Amino acid sequence: MTRANDDSRDPRVYAAEIRTELDELVEHLRRDVEHVDEPRAQALFETSAEVLVGLTQAFKDYDAGRERAFRAAAASASGPHA
Repeated sequence: MTRANDDSRDPRVYAAEIRTELDELVEHLRRDVEHVDEPRAQALFETSAEVLVGLTQAFKDYDAGRERAFRAAAASASGPHA
């Protein structure tokens, strides 16, 4: 995938792109559950989708600054040297 914002130094731009790609992969996995008959493959795809949903939430929390570690990182990035 070619990134439209390769010149950006803002990590939120990249985080948003990754979040979009994760959302697309979750949808892909869940669609594929319907296309296979093997229960183990269905479980693998659905479990993978759930793990990626959690990872997507971490990216959302980063963007919103909801987690303490993300708030601390954002505060230091906007300090006098940013």
